[in-house]
Amino acid sequence: MRIKRLELRGFRRHAHLDLDLAPGLTVVRGPNEAGKTTLQRALELGLTRRVTSASADMELLRTWGSSTADGSAPEFVMEFEQDDEDTLKVGSLHKAFRGAKGTVRLDYDGESITDPALVDQRLADLTGIPTEAFFRSTASVRHHEVDDLARDEAALRDRLQASISGGDRGTSRARKLLDRAIRDLNSRGAKSPGRLRSAEIAVESTRTDVEQGERALVQLERDRVVQSEAVERRTAAILELDTRRSMLEKARQAERLDAERTSASERFERYRSAASVIAQTKKLQATHPTNIPLANLRLAVEGLRLVDGRVRELKAQLAGEVETNFEPPPPPRSWKWAMVASSLAIVAGLVLGLVAGVVVGQVWARFPGAVVALGGVALLVVSGVMQRRYNRLQKTHDQIEFDVDRRLRGRSQMQQELIDEELAEARLLAELELLDLAAAEDILNRETAHVSEIDQRIAELRGLVGDMRPEAVAPERNTAALEVERKTHALEELGPIAREPRARERLEVEVREAEAQAEAAREGEAQARARVEANGVDAEEVAARAERLATWEEQLAALKRRDRVYATTLAAIEEAERATMRTATRYLEHTMVADIDRITGGRYRRVRVDDQTLGIEVFAPERNDWVDVSTLSQGTVDLIYLAARLGLVRLVTGDRRPPLVFDDPFVTLDDERAARAVELLRELARDFQVIYLTTSARYDHAADAVRILDGPTAQDEGAPAAEAPAVAPAPTRAPGAADQVRSAREARPESATPVDPAPAD
Repeated sequence: MRIKRLELRGFRRHAHLDLDLAPGLTVVRGPNEAGKTTLQRALELGLTRRVTSASADMELLRTWGSSTADGSAPEFVMEFEQDDEDTLKVGSLHKAFRGAKGTVRLDYDGESITDPALVDQRLADLTGIPTEAFFRSTASVRHHEVDDLARDEAALRDRLQASISGGDRGTSRARKLLDRAIRDLNSRGAKSPGRLRSAEIAVESTRTDVEQGERALVQLERDRVVQSEAVERRTAAILELDTRRSMLEKARQAERLDAERTSASERFERYRSAASVIAQTKKLQATHPTNIPLANLRLAVEGLRLVDGRVRELKAQLAGEVETNFEPPPPPRSWKWAMVASSLAIVAGLVLGLVAGVVVGQVWARFPGAVVALGGVALLVVSGVMQRRYNRLQKTHDQIEFDVDRRLRGRSQMQQELIDEELAEARLLAELELLDLAAAEDILNRETAHVSEIDQRIAELRGLVGDMRPEAVAPERNTAALEVERKTHALEELGPIAREPRARERLEVEVREAEAQAEAAREGEAQARARVEANGVDAEEVAARAERLATWEEQLAALKRRDRVYATTLAAIEEAERATMRTATRYLEHTMVADIDRITGGRYRRVRVDDQTLGIEVFAPERNDWVDVSTLSQGTVDLIYLAARLGLVRLVTGDRRPPLVFDDPFVTLDDERAARAVELLRELARDFQVIYLTTSARYDHAADAVRILDGPTAQDEGAPAAEAPAVAPAPTRAPGAADQVRSAREARPESATPVDPAPAD
């Protein structure tokens, strides 16, 4: 399977992500918190997790700020292609993870499937990946768990056996069932014996019953005497129990009456306090500092503050004088005469040149006339410049006169507004019957404190009696006092038991002891009766027990045969599994050698894998011996286990080609080994689709496509006041265009920016 296009909605920071993937090696690059690990997790869930899953990790993958109530849920959409023999088939998958309401749709080979179980089965057939745990153990590699091959070991062993034997027989499940069956048969525990032990016990018990049947009649008379004595003991125990129960009931009644009297006393004290608070509240309500309601007073003082502030502002603005002394520039008087003189000079020069040329008949005779004409032209230009300068000065003077006139009109308006505001201030003070703003502020503060004290008393009263009307408090207080008196009289009527401090506890202990004695007497009587009844067996009963003994012995023999069959079958399965693992580990050793030789530059060329634990060892040239990979550097360990994972993928998926997802497994490698590892991935990409997630750009040159994820840009703008820097507050202004663009950029969903891969070195 090769994914052509991947779309995520509602996966953590990826509110909406749309990626086009290359069929070979695609590098997805981005900074920390760009959502690379989320992309890998989404691929794992999309290819293996059922859409109806309600596990907690699905809720953790939801985009921050979204909830189930608003209908948002993680959605996984992909378009893919699959090589099926000589045909290339395309398909699409859409999963919406909404718990029990999750939906899925798989379109492939002209067929549309919406059943979640059938979709998961078809995806497993297409990818060769049976479960999510197996995918994470082989084809999905994280940089911090590259050496975790033991994940989902049972599924891994089954898939290894299937890859060799040609069918998935579920040996791990069969072995567990056989282990459980053998354990159930052979368990020797006293509380939960196995079926074999139960049969043995039944045989022994039945044999004993048969032997004791003949002695039953001798015991019969003795058991009848014991039964008579047990009846007498039971009668005496029941009589004592009834007496103790009667006394216990009185003690419980006394305890209940005492609790009710205590509750009535508490109510009396509460209503008495409420009556005191009511009296204080009425006194406060009658002694307000002013007759004006607080809300109206607050509005009036607020308006007075605004008027006073406006008066001060207008006075400050009228404190300066408007400058009006500006004289217009005098108009130039000579420019008109200059224009007339220049015109005459031009005409005279032209006439003189023509006459001289005609009279003398030579060209040089025209020069004096030309000189006079040129002088006239120059004088004409100078007069034009003087005229334009005067026009500009006149225009500036007119504008200044307009501005001065406008300012004088505005000053008059402010003076009139000042008069109006002063009149308004005087009118407000007259309405409040006060002299100035300070007196208004004082009366407002005193009235606010007075009303606050009244509210406090009302709140205290509500805490004592809730929403009860004040006139109903006194009757309730009297009722509580009467109830206290009645409960006291009832306690006195119960006698001394009501005054004993712990009478109920003592009597409860005595009742339990009496009940135990009565129960023991009943059990003794029942046992004696049972013994009498059991002793009534005859010869027919003994014969029936003998027949049951034969039946139990046959069942015991059958269970022993079944135990031998189970043990033989389990041994055969374990031997077959060991053979399968030996074959698989030899295949891994064969496939890993070339990869490890290449990416380590020939340093390690021999590998062996343990058949039981999948532990890996390499031949170290320095020690001339085999060493466990855990003793090597972390970078080398990552390379070796990466090669092992690639070998497992080739082994267990057979002819299927699932996409391989790598979350920067080469982060611990140096540049040389990383380059070799990337070349290995390029060769692997000829057969598998490889998706490589990284923060580094050093793999871009080797990729068929590079996709870049943007990092987070949001910042905490709501720091507490204690943490904010002590600077003067900036003046409030309306948000400009730059602010709106920045807000829109921060609010837009995350998206991936595709770029062309860099050319290879």
